[in-house]
Amino acid sequence: MLQSQEKLDKIDLKILQILQENSKITNLELSKRIGLSPAPTLERVKKLETTGVIDSYHAHINSSAIGLNVKTYVMGSLAWQRPNAMNNFLEKIQSIDEIVECYIITGEADFLMKVVCQDIPTYEQLLFKTLSQIDEIERLKTLMTLSTVKDTKVLPFEYD
Repeated sequence: MLQSQEKLDKIDLKILQILQENSKITNLELSKRIGLSPAPTLERVKKLETTGVIDSYHAHINSSAIGLNVKTYVMGSLAWQRPNAMNNFLEKIQSIDEIVECYIITGEADFLMKVVCQDIPTYEQLLFKTLSQIDEIERLKTLMTLSTVKDTKVLPFEYD
């Protein structure tokens, strides 16, 4: 169950800000930075985790360092005339590892996917042999990224 923002006090928000910037910080260092002793600090972090405010912790990996050099965004429209188009589409894309994010959107498309691949031939194969073969997809449009100018996972909120 998610905790509503009204129940988060300034100390909780400060903990969240610090953990977003460095989730590997020790409880002792975190407690010093927020001005509490270690035991109540750990209690607060555990509460933020159990209430779903903190979903998980991850290592942010440089995709190019592991050979994933192509990032694209793919917008698409669904074939709404097909029975259960949305559910079938969502089920089929879950098994495609190269799709790292997918959003249902409004506007000129129904969904937006972030795709990460090794190279252009790998993306081409994914596009023509996998994505275009999903019956529930009516139209696809690729937006190829050229470079990354900002990539942050820190959410913008104030704690002071």
